[in-house]
Amino acid sequence: MLSAIVVAAGSSQRMGFDKLFALLGNKPVVVHTLQAFEGADCVDEIILVGREDRLAELQELVRRAELKKVRHVVSGGLHRQDSVQAGMNLLASTARYVAVHDAARPLISGEKIRRVFAECRTHGAAALAEPITDTLKRADAKCFVCGGVDRADLYAMQTPQIFSRDLLVKGYEAVAEKKLLITDEVSAVERLGAKVLLVPNDEFNPKITYSRDLLLAESFLRARPAL
Repeated sequence: MLSAIVVAAGSSQRMGFDKLFALLGNKPVVVHTLQAFEGADCVDEIILVGREDRLAELQELVRRAELKKVRHVVSGGLHRQDSVQAGMNLLASTARYVAVHDAARPLISGEKIRRVFAECRTHGAAALAEPITDTLKRADAKCFVCGGVDRADLYAMQTPQIFSRDLLVKGYEAVAEKKLLITDEVSAVERLGAKVLLVPNDEFNPKITYSRDLLLAESFLRARPAL
């Protein structure tokens, strides 16, 4: 059984407004995300983790969109890892695998979810990632270039990231024990020395962060064939 934790508890400070409720096409960003997991036949349940002050609105969106796989809508925490842990606390007892996905990545497809899950079932852990194609430079405190970074074998991490349940639980236990701050789940299981297979993604799967990202996502949706 695959359970999906969709993390929607961010503050959207860089956006200036709650990006997850912004309309993309005729639906809020978060609904696009949830519908992708709802429609993926490999996903058995969804746990939506949101900001406490917007839980009622999220619950209403789930009701209106008739999202049957959403089993829980729960309040998140101060940091991303706190929100993921809140979701993990509600996993069904039969869940063998756990996917974690940013609610702000609404363009994820069911095909990509299934592909990452298939690799996870083989290797125990897999994550979507985009190969770096830009030239990378280091800068000093005053933003003057002070060196280059070889982009070979470098990837920008995306979601979903999918793990065997036991592996993710142990990874989070290690993070909590050492009181570490992490920005994704791969960082947690790396602490255990576990190997994570990266699934290269050549499709548009941005994390909506700035207003421009909404415009780009809107353009992509208009061009993408109906799923």
